Amino acid sequence: VDNDRRDLDMNSKDADAEKITRFIRMNELRLVTEYNPVTAIGVMQSSLQLHLLLITDKMSPKHPDRMLRYRAAAEQFKGKILFILADSNLKSNEHTMSYFKLKKSQLPALAIFHTPDEEQDVLTLDEVSVERVQDFCNHFLQ
Repeated sequence: VDNDRRDLDMNSKDADAEKITRFIRMNELRLVTEYNPVTAIGVMQSSLQLHLLLITDKMSPKHPDRMLRYRAAAEQFKGKILFILADSNLKSNEHTMSYFKLKKSQLPALAIFHTPDEEQDVLTLDEVSVERVQDFCNHFLQ
């Protein structure tokens, strides 16, 4: 995950198939997956049913700081929510923005989506912070 090595203690007595499968599932995806035509199929077929999209301009000077905070929040929800970055500058992501009824003037924004029932919520942000992302996710989970 994101060039960070994680190890599972195989010497432990409780290392069974279920634990190994869970470890692999939790660590097979990046903390944040960029949404584009290439990754779209993998995102939609993910075993995680909750998707949190950060819809933002990757060309913004604030983008690197936003991503640092977004990744930090993603660590807290690993294995529960799939964190996705949707670049508002990609023409292919215009459909995503319209699905969540967002205009470029409302970005950056967080959009959370539950795939089985298509329940969703959107939060426009002045600034991306770990606390705001966590609060938004926790509120939706409740």
